[in-house]
Amino acid sequence: MLTFDEVLHVGLTGLDSAVTDWSATINKLRELEETAENGLRNKADKADWAGENAGITKSFVKKTAKEFSDAAKVAESIRNVLRDALSEFKSAQKSLEDVIKTAPGKGIHIDAEGIVSYLVHPDRRSKSYDGPKPTEADFEAVRATIKAAIDKANEADEIASRALRTLVGKDKNNFSGTEYSGLKQAAKAQDAEDAKKAANIVKKGDDATPEEIDRLNKYFKDNKDDRYFAEQFAVRVGVKGGIEYWADLGDPSDGSRLGLDHAKKIKELQENWSMTLATASHSNSEDMTRWKSDMIKSGDEVFRTRGTSVYGFQVMSNLMRDGVYETKFLNDYGKSLFAAEQKMTRGNASNADLAWNPSFSTSHLNWDGKDLGRDPMNGFMEALGHNPKASTEFFNSKLDLTPENHDDNKNVSAFKYFTEERDWPEDNTKDGFSNKYGYDSLGHALESATIGNAYDTPAGEFKDVRTEDNAKVMQKVVNFYGSEPKYMHEQGIADSLSRMGSAYIDEFNRSLEQEDVSSEYAQPDSPFGAFKDGHSRFGEEYDNKLLFTRGDTVDFMGIVAQSKEGHAQMSAAQSIYTTSVMDAHGPNPGSQQLKDTDLTDLKTALRIGSETHGILDYSRMGQIDKDFEKDTEERAKAIAETTEWVKFGTGAAIAGGVVAVTGGFGAAAVLAPLAVETVGGGLSTYLGMETDDLAEQYEKDGRELMKEKSDKLSDEALLLGEANAQKPKEAYVQAPGWSQENRNFLEEELTKYIKDSRSHARDDILPDPYEKED
Repeated sequence: MLTFDEVLHVGLTGLDSAVTDWSATINKLRELEETAENGLRNKADKADWAGENAGITKSFVKKTAKEFSDAAKVAESIRNVLRDALSEFKSAQKSLEDVIKTAPGKGIHIDAEGIVSYLVHPDRRSKSYDGPKPTEADFEAVRATIKAAIDKANEADEIASRALRTLVGKDKNNFSGTEYSGLKQAAKAQDAEDAKKAANIVKKGDDATPEEIDRLNKYFKDNKDDRYFAEQFAVRVGVKGGIEYWADLGDPSDGSRLGLDHAKKIKELQENWSMTLATASHSNSEDMTRWKSDMIKSGDEVFRTRGTSVYGFQVMSNLMRDGVYETKFLNDYGKSLFAAEQKMTRGNASNADLAWNPSFSTSHLNWDGKDLGRDPMNGFMEALGHNPKASTEFFNSKLDLTPENHDDNKNVSAFKYFTEERDWPEDNTKDGFSNKYGYDSLGHALESATIGNAYDTPAGEFKDVRTEDNAKVMQKVVNFYGSEPKYMHEQGIADSLSRMGSAYIDEFNRSLEQEDVSSEYAQPDSPFGAFKDGHSRFGEEYDNKLLFTRGDTVDFMGIVAQSKEGHAQMSAAQSIYTTSVMDAHGPNPGSQQLKDTDLTDLKTALRIGSETHGILDYSRMGQIDKDFEKDTEERAKAIAETTEWVKFGTGAAIAGGVVAVTGGFGAAAVLAPLAVETVGGGLSTYLGMETDDLAEQYEKDGRELMKEKSDKLSDEALLLGEANAQKPKEAYVQAPGWSQENRNFLEEELTKYIKDSRSHARDDILPDPYEKED
């Protein structure tokens, strides 16, 4: 793989000369070809050959004459490949040279390895600095330009090197006669060749060797995101070929041990196959349009192997768990899948368990180690989780209950059906027989639909792309999951709900500023909310209107915070957002003289932030009281963990107007919106602050802490939570630039104002803790 430095400094003179030399060679070979054609071949055809000469010499002369033609074709193909490669290398090199030249004017430095940083770091700027101040968007644009240039050069290098090897061929005595008009045609030929070889391995079914499965996986990896390869593979294997392959692979009754002994290889194959079909689905060629139609039509067809029977939908849904499938195909597929389930259950959603187990078999269709893949809705939800546009459209749609009758207007909200009405089938999972992973996938789809990013977006790639349509789904989420604690607890999707809640923390703060629990309108001149260019990003209707009432916000946040994940993630998001509001609406560090009237928005931000932390902390403590007996080690540990969210700063990634938090929360990142795109001094200080953590103290001194009564430990945790909720104020006051006089003034005014704000959370009627029914 070529590096930044290699692409930037590679010498192209030799390649340029090679193109010229091969052009000259083509002309000479064309002359020889004409001589061979008019001389050797024509004379051989006209000669009166007899005896051995007729059988041997004549064919030898003709073959020799043809070699001159093949040599000319190969030479021209080599020239074409080198010419296009040179053009791509020059273009990539110029892109790097241009971005290096213009970066300083934007306040950006690019080092010898292509790493992007500030030309003058904000911490080192003098008070009189008036140079460029790059935004995160500027950094992203420069990084994207560098990456695109390096990718272009590497792609050209890989295609050209493989094309040249093909042109030379393996036969030392014959020219290959291969013709390439350029890199594009060479790339297509390579894709078609790889797709054919991959499809031939698939034809062997579970008789393929482990080494052949490795080779199949390599074809997928080498052609990742290559639409032509993906389309060629999908069409060559065919809809039924792919379904039958996976159905047979999951049935060991024919004696095959491929899946039994090499489950990791099959897991990798499932992921790669899924991403390949996802790439192919974006093609609108005649072949792929037919493939997509046939796939949907085959969904309710039963495919039988030696020992099992499965529906086409069951197989295909397990090949949707990875990759971004095309939006229209996903929605068409989902509606047909729903219609099939309705038909099989006769409209009774509680019968979904029986519908998707036609033979009561144990066919193994999902190899990711979670469940066996019996319920096709699981894989479909995972696919929605990777395509925000499709998931948003789907959960804002109505599903036809009687698709065979277009005039009766019988339908159901897709959101209502999947969150409330459907009894998700249980399956054999790594954790026992349950429907845990079905609801988990539902949570992923809802994250995608509400946040507008794929649920597993890497932390540094998150952007605040929420739209009015995303917000409509979020309103449904808040209304439903905030109505009763049992839905979140019994479905087990607290992690997803907390990520959704964190992403809308700005609008929740806006709601909490309104004291009237049922008012639909915001306080005038509120410092909160998702505003862009002076208007709500959810439409001008919400410039003054609230997405959620105060009552709905308290109910939703209170229920989600009953879980460990919900309390931790939303607490972290709240502190991030509070600090960003202070940076956005408070006086800038370095302001000379501060007046109390300058602090209005700061006080509001701290008051609502402190109140929110109170809602979160008291909700979590109430659930701990319900879940654990007093004075037990489990209860003490749960209480101690309520302060653990303060560790989040170690995993914070800032980009695109959001902070994505990963520290302490597992693999998935938690998105918290910022009040401004650029990061101010308060937030920078906040992310680097040392924090107290009762959980860490518990790990060290657990035995001593256990000697204390639970009530005392609860009081300590709540006090520490209250202190942690004030960190945004401390960060703002400690930000570089303030005079000591202003620091003292801020500390006095802000502390005095917010000291009792947290107690207001006690005025809210919080949801009752969840209690599992016997």
